[in-house]
Amino acid sequence: MIKLMATDMDGTFLRQDMSYDDVLFARLHAELQRRGIRWVVASGNQYFQLRSFFQAYPDTIYVAENGAYIRDSKQIYALNAFTPAAVQMILPVVQALPDVKLLVCGQKSAYALTTTDPAHVAAARHYYHQLEVIDSFDQIDDQILKFALTCPPEQTQALVDHLRAALTGVAEPTSSGHGDIDVIQPGMNKAAGLQILGDTLGIALADMGAFGDGGNDLEMIREVGMGVAMANAQPAVKTVADAITTTNEAQGVLQFIDDWLAVPQ
Repeated sequence: MIKLMATDMDGTFLRQDMSYDDVLFARLHAELQRRGIRWVVASGNQYFQLRSFFQAYPDTIYVAENGAYIRDSKQIYALNAFTPAAVQMILPVVQALPDVKLLVCGQKSAYALTTTDPAHVAAARHYYHQLEVIDSFDQIDDQILKFALTCPPEQTQALVDHLRAALTGVAEPTSSGHGDIDVIQPGMNKAAGLQILGDTLGIALADMGAFGDGGNDLEMIREVGMGVAMANAQPAVKTVADAITTTNEAQGVLQFIDDWLAVPQ
């Protein structure tokens, strides 16, 4: 029995213009609440950005930063940060990569260097509502949750392979596609975040549904009881999914939930 619905955002819940069908969601959210089904956002993005989409729904739980930071509007369920020693091992590796733009993502803010392309920083502010530009990463006084890399799309897989070898036992690279690579803590993915949340709420992964499109959704889609891939999802995600819905542009998440709610459970 599904007791929790979790969704990725970019390429999944949101249209390309970062909007969603407010009227349909309001109706579906009310029905989910009536049935006691928790609404969860599971994303690689920053908590502050994710929260901006659901200001009218304070019961929303956010599995942010690929599972490292889990909270709602009132409480923190889990905060899993890199150790300072791990941060010092990772930074030289990712900073040495050519043609790669880097953000260091913490609990309080994301951080870019003053040497980072201003156009990249401006674009990043759409996804990181708390973003500081600093002279050196040594200035950071924060819990580090993730390293966000942007590379030429055609280099993505090669860089993922390189980082996996270079950071074995320290960190893991995961790609959501389109030249974006997140360097996260070993084993700390969206499925792990949902497991942690489920332990707190008393909900097993088998009693969760999840929606996604990218490589960083794969574990989540595979391990929940009802994993749903978008029509625009990467092939590997579709392979492990229990069902496939329409595209994010066609509001596939909401359409699937609407149809699912209409069937007696």
